[in-house]
Amino acid sequence: MRVFLAVHLPRLQLEVFQPKWRPEPAHGCVVLDRDKVLAADGVARSAGVRVGMQRGGVLTLAPEVEMYERDPGREHVAQREVAVALMQFSPDVAVLEEAVVVVDVGASLRLFGGLLAVCRQAKAILEAIGLTARISAAPTGQGAWLLARHRSRRVLKIDSLERQLSALPLLSVPEVRPFTDWFTGLGCETIADVRRLPRAGLQRRCGEHLLDSLDRAFGTTPELFDWLELPPTFSARIEMPDRIEHAEAALFGAHRLVVQLCGWLCAKHLALTGATLLLEHERGRQAIDPTPIEIALGEPTWREDHLVRLIKERLARVELTAPVIALRLDALDVQPAVPVSSTLFPEPGGSAEEHARLVELLVARLGEDNVLKPSPTADYRPEIANRWVPVGNTSKSTMLPEGLPRPTWLLEKPVRLLMRKHRPFYGSPLRMVSPGERIEAGWFDGELMTRDYFVAQTEDQTCFWIYRERVSSRDAEEDQRWFLHGLFG
Repeated sequence: MRVFLAVHLPRLQLEVFQPKWRPEPAHGCVVLDRDKVLAADGVARSAGVRVGMQRGGVLTLAPEVEMYERDPGREHVAQREVAVALMQFSPDVAVLEEAVVVVDVGASLRLFGGLLAVCRQAKAILEAIGLTARISAAPTGQGAWLLARHRSRRVLKIDSLERQLSALPLLSVPEVRPFTDWFTGLGCETIADVRRLPRAGLQRRCGEHLLDSLDRAFGTTPELFDWLELPPTFSARIEMPDRIEHAEAALFGAHRLVVQLCGWLCAKHLALTGATLLLEHERGRQAIDPTPIEIALGEPTWREDHLVRLIKERLARVELTAPVIALRLDALDVQPAVPVSSTLFPEPGGSAEEHARLVELLVARLGEDNVLKPSPTADYRPEIANRWVPVGNTSKSTMLPEGLPRPTWLLEKPVRLLMRKHRPFYGSPLRMVSPGERIEAGWFDGELMTRDYFVAQTEDQTCFWIYRERVSSRDAEEDQRWFLHGLFG
């Protein structure tokens, strides 16, 4: 079953200048096309500005309103950004006229949890980009296009689609508009009225394009789309609407780039392992080199939420030397994506990928030098063998002998324990619960160590790693000394 998702951007002409995440200007905003109002926001409309009004009329009613000249190039770029981001659902995405993007999601519905879930996720993507969207779904791409242009409707059957399309006004079909007066003279008001006219007469009067458009919308003729083709590498740039003085304020722009990156990764069946976010500053004579933010991933990913969290943590630790005027995101390292595991019984405590994402988030928040992993060295003495390195360190470590109880935390300096009734005491009498491990090493570097280690347990079942110093036979009459050296989790 083919299902097409049509995303219409009704405020595209306006929102390329005033995206939703930018506060609306106090006196309103309008977009002009050849000195006539093409689009106006709520503030301007409340002042009396209407579509089609001349520039002079706008200045008379609202002299302080912000006016922009229409920029078809920016509109096309924004529409393409939406198309790339929607490739998270399907690689078959087409950019159509009148600010509509069509996606063939029929093969992806089960994967994403059904049509309603796909629509909700698509709306969240459009929110991240900062655009208003009207989303419709239909079994034909042209039908979804017509529905999205006028209302948000989701239909999955041809019969339901025919009822919905038949009630639309005849001007919904672009091929009808050049013959508006003729159809109005015949008393036609809806698409149903047009379809009731003789096909032969319509073809002679209006040509083949009108009938072909209607046939494709109602599913009686096959559809052909010019699917969007992606470049082999990903690099996207966005200019900030205002100068940004604090790095955290760049998150909305970075999020807009990330959703495009995720769409590119899904369409290419790739996963990201490394990227660079460039914070661009002023250009010209006093140009400053962009501030780079390296994003290194321990595990390949294509998840939007994880990448946004990493960037958010990294931006919080950046101090800007100059205002930011633009952002650029480059995917440096990618590799083929590994399908998600479909095992019947998931790993307890989370998967390896979830652990890797947690470590990456901690590194972004705390810094690489503050997130460590154990890397023991080849020495029997615990103080020397115990070594911790940054998680990004790839140097090889020595494996500890299996079967020996070793704690995760060692005290920087062992603490001598009290003795009560010839037993070590630490809050309560300690009871040995493991055989002894004898360590005798260090003779080769003058740091001789002779100890017997045990796992000891208190009355509340807390476990400690303690040792006693070995003494010679002539000192046997002295009390043995016990020390606390490690703590078990």
